[in-house]
Amino acid sequence: MAGSSHGHTPAAWTGVTIAFIGFCVAGAFMVLDQPLGFWAGMVVVLLGGVVGAIMRAMGLGQPQHAHPVHQAGGERETASVES
Repeated sequence: MAGSSHGHTPAAWTGVTIAFIGFCVAGAFMVLDQPLGFWAGMVVVLLGGVVGAIMRAMGLGQPQHAHPVHQAGGERETASVES
C-alpha cells in the first residue's frame, strides 16, 4: 500500500483535517461537560466530510480509474493445458 497514492489528494487532506479539528473540539467539550460545544464539534466533523465530498466533485480528488483493482493473494499463475 505504501506505493499507492490512496488519499493523497487535496480533497482528502482538507476533509480529514477539518474532521480532526472537529473531533478535538468535541473531545475537549466532552471533558468540560458542555453538551452544546460537543455537538458543535460533531457538526464540524460532519462538515469535514461534506467539504471533502464537494472538493472531490470539483475534481480535486483521486480519479476513479487511477489504480487497478488488485487480486487478493498476489499474482495468478495460469496453468497450461497440454493436449
